[in-house]
Amino acid sequence: MKNSITTIAILLTLFLSANTIQADTKTSKTIIFEVADSQLQSVYDAYFTVKDALIKSDGKLTSAKAKDLLTAITAIKMNKLSSDEHTVWMKVVKKLTADAKSISTSTDLKKQRETFKSVTKSTYDLIKVSKSNEVVYKQHCPMADADWLSKEKAVKNPYYGSSMLTCGNVVETIK
Repeated sequence: MKNSITTIAILLTLFLSANTIQADTKTSKTIIFEVADSQLQSVYDAYFTVKDALIKSDGKLTSAKAKDLLTAITAIKMNKLSSDEHTVWMKVVKKLTADAKSISTSTDLKKQRETFKSVTKSTYDLIKVSKSNEVVYKQHCPMADADWLSKEKAVKNPYYGSSMLTCGNVVETIK
């Protein structure tokens, strides 16, 4: 009787250990999958730093952050993009690269802000087909007749900086 209880206890322990090992394996696969899904996240993160520099009305900082955006763009491995992402990427990559380069080689805020309109359009097209790690808000300034993307619902206008920081509204929430 004691032997059968001991045997059952050992079998139960082995069974539970096997389930724990299986659960750990599944977790690892999920993490790898999430990393693969975030291929474009570095481009989005760099976009947001350019936007933040424009909010500060700092032409030199905007130029430096646009260089980071350019680096993120050139680091994208197209073979890791989903089919939908790849299709949109091929449509926007040339313009997005040229715009990032244009912003990075200038410290003229007016020119940077004008070019940023196009960067936003390209980035918006990408975010719509991919999975960002967070909620993104598309915001619009009627005075500049321009959109931008933000991780915050609160409006901080990159087209006018401190002179009209809160001019604009949220026009779309992208999840």
